[in-house]
Amino acid sequence: MAKGKYEQWLTAEGLLQLEAWARNGLIDEQIASNMGITRSTLSEWKKKHSDISDALKKGKEVIDIQVENALLKRALGYQFTEVTKERIYNETTRKFEFKVTKKVVKEVQPDTTAQIFWLKNRKPAEWRDRKDIEHGGGIDIRKVYEDMSEAELLELAERYEKINKS
Repeated sequence: MAKGKYEQWLTAEGLLQLEAWARNGLIDEQIASNMGITRSTLSEWKKKHSDISDALKKGKEVIDIQVENALLKRALGYQFTEVTKERIYNETTRKFEFKVTKKVVKEVQPDTTAQIFWLKNRKPAEWRDRKDIEHGGGIDIRKVYEDMSEAELLELAERYEKINKS
């Protein structure tokens, strides 16, 4: 496929190639390079040709779902079977063959970092670090000092100055 002409990327084969690159995790800049164009040209083609945009979106959705599933699996923990094979000579066939010699079920413990990441993104109101707290009334700092005498204010200022010097 010749590179650089948008018509060639609108064919079934071209759209499938774009989708595959996106599914494989390539970013737009890398895809544009593979196509023989600049990223800005790819952006223009995506605006003008919905088939190109749709193919890239479709490919990226697949990989996003796979990453989400992997993150969830890691957050919850999982089991897998580790299979060990050894190369053994078969007297009957007079050939070396791989034979399963051991199967071990292993467990990957849940990952708290993955859990925190998942919860902060899926339930930000409950799990994000920063909480937005609204205060309905005003705070007027002058009211604290308005009933104090000049002598009390000077004494307070002197105490403040001593604290800052030490």
